[in-house]
Amino acid sequence: MYRTNTCGELTLKEEGKEVILSGWCDTVRDHGNLTFVDLRDRYGITQIVLDHSKNDEIKEIGKKLRKEFVIKINGKIKKRPVGTEKKEVITGEIEIDVDKVVILSESKPLPIDLTQRTNTNEDLKLKYRYLDLRKKEMQDKFVLRHDIVKCVRDFYNTQNFIEIETPILAKSTPEGARDYLVPSRVNPSRYYALPQSPQLFKQLIMIAGFDKYMQIAKCFRDEDLRADRQPEFTQIDVEMSFVEQEDIILLHEKLMKKIWKEILNFDLQTPFPRLSYDESMEKYGVDKPDMRFDLELIDLTDLLSKDEFNVFNEVVKKGGVIKGINLKGKSDLSRKEIEKLNEFVKIYKAKGLATLKMVNGVFESNIVKFFKDETLEKLKTVTKMQENDILLIVADDKNIVYPAMGNLRNYLGKEFDLIDKKRWAFVWITDFPMFELDEEENRPKALHHPFTSPKKEDLTFLESDPYRVKSDAYDLALNGFELGGGSIRIFDPKLQKRVFNVLKISDEEAQEKFGFFLEAFDYGAPPHGGLAFGLDRLVMLIGGFSDIRETIAFPKNKSAISPMDGSPGQVSQKQLNELYLASTFIEEK
Repeated sequence: MYRTNTCGELTLKEEGKEVILSGWCDTVRDHGNLTFVDLRDRYGITQIVLDHSKNDEIKEIGKKLRKEFVIKINGKIKKRPVGTEKKEVITGEIEIDVDKVVILSESKPLPIDLTQRTNTNEDLKLKYRYLDLRKKEMQDKFVLRHDIVKCVRDFYNTQNFIEIETPILAKSTPEGARDYLVPSRVNPSRYYALPQSPQLFKQLIMIAGFDKYMQIAKCFRDEDLRADRQPEFTQIDVEMSFVEQEDIILLHEKLMKKIWKEILNFDLQTPFPRLSYDESMEKYGVDKPDMRFDLELIDLTDLLSKDEFNVFNEVVKKGGVIKGINLKGKSDLSRKEIEKLNEFVKIYKAKGLATLKMVNGVFESNIVKFFKDETLEKLKTVTKMQENDILLIVADDKNIVYPAMGNLRNYLGKEFDLIDKKRWAFVWITDFPMFELDEEENRPKALHHPFTSPKKEDLTFLESDPYRVKSDAYDLALNGFELGGGSIRIFDPKLQKRVFNVLKISDEEAQEKFGFFLEAFDYGAPPHGGLAFGLDRLVMLIGGFSDIRETIAFPKNKSAISPMDGSPGQVSQKQLNELYLASTFIEEK
C-alpha cells in the first residue's frame, strides 16, 4: 500500500493514528538530528519528521533527501509543538513522526522554479510543462476546468440531452479557417481533415432523430494564434431540433446561471441584455462589446460633414462615417499620449485621430476653425462634452472606423481604469448579416457558415440585395470576449440551394464539398439549431486568467510549437513515401 491518506486531509482528530503517505518533497530542512519535510501531493501538504536517532536507515535517507524526491513514509500522527502550528492550513496542527521511509524516485535539480520567486521564460515553462503543472495554482486551474465540465454535463443531462462523439478524421469542408490535413496511407492522394467544429455531423444527428445533442468536442483550426486562440481547442457543442432562436437563448442563460452559481456562488441576473449586430457596431464598434464600462461611440457623420472641413466632407461623400468618443476629464493628455492613441488607431488602417479638447467652455483644436459656431454648439450637446473632456474622432470607411474606434474604446477602458472588474457583463448579439463582401473575389460570402438560416422576413431580398439580409444567428459575449454563438439552420433543400447560388457555389461544387450532407436533407429534416461555447475561454474568464494556454494541459506557444515534445516535427523519408508525399521544403543550415 502506497498511502492510507492524502497529504491534505489529516487533522488533530486523527492524533495517534498510524498512516502511510506518499508524495513529493516540497521542502527539505536539515536540523542536525532531525529532517523536516513538507510532503506534497495534489491534495495538500503534510509536515513529516525524520528522527535520525531512530535507526541508521532513517538517518541515511534523511541526509539524502532533496526537493522533488518522491517518497513513501509510515508513521504516527502527532500534535505539532506549541508555537509551530499553521492554523491557516488544514494539516497545520499535526506532523507525522516517521518510523519508515522509502525513496520511490529521485529528482535532479529542477530546470524551472516552482516557487515563482524568479521569472521563468515562457517557452522554458512550456518545455517542462509537466513540472510547471506541479504547482498548486496550476493544478487548481484544472480542478476548476473539471468542475465546469461536470457542471455542464450535469445540466444537459437534466435537460435530456445525449452526448454523442463525432469523427475526428473527416472530409475537408470550407468553414472559415484553414484545415489541418491528414494524408491517408491506404488511399493515396486523399486527405482527411481534422474538424474545425462538428457542424455538419451535429446537424446529421438531428436528421437521425436525436433531438438534443451535446458534446465536449475537440476542434482544430490552422489560424494565427493570440491570447484566446490555440490550434486545438475544446467546444461545448450543442444542437437541438424543433426549436427557435428564443428556445436556445433561454436554455443557455439557464446554463450560465447554473455554472456561475455552482462554481463561483454568484447569482447572475437574467435575462441577459440583447443588442442587434447593427446596434453593437454603432455603439461599440465590435460585435463582442465589453459592457462593463460606458464610453459609447457617438455618430457625428451628419453633424461634421456639412461645414468647411474637407477631410470629413470627402469621407462622407464616399459613403464613410465619422465616429467620436468623449473621454471624460482627460483634456490634460500630453502630446505624446495623444500621439500614442493616434498610432493605435493606425493599426486598424485609420489615417489618424482628430482631437478636440473642452477648455474654459470652448473647443480647442487645430480643426475648430473649419466649423461654424452653430455646429460646435450642437457638437457639445450631442457629445455631452463638459469642462476638461477630450473628443477623439476617426473618419473613414465604416469597415475601418468600427474596428479602429471599437478597439480604441477597449484600450481606453483598460488604460484609464474605466472597467468594473467585479462585473460579469453578458450580452447577446443577434440579427447578424447573412453575408459579407469577399473583397478578393468581389462576391458575397457567409458571415457564419452557409447553413445558417436567413430571417424569414428578409427572404425576398436574398437574390436582389443579399447584404441587406439578416440571419437567425446569435453570439453570447462576456466582458469583451465572444463566449460562443450559433444559429438556426437551414433545413429546406430549396432554400439551401438559393443560398448556395448567392454564394456562387455551383451544384457541382456543392455536391463535391457537401454532397453526403445535402443528400441527408432529402429524407426528412427537422427544424433545428444550435450553438457552441469555447470551453477553454469559459474557464479562462471564470478563473480570471489572461491566456487560454493556462487552461490547457499541454498547449502550444505563440508560434504554434510545443517546446516540450518539439511538435510539429520532421518525419522520415520512409513515412513520407508511405503517404505518397514529397517534401519540397529545404531546411536552412
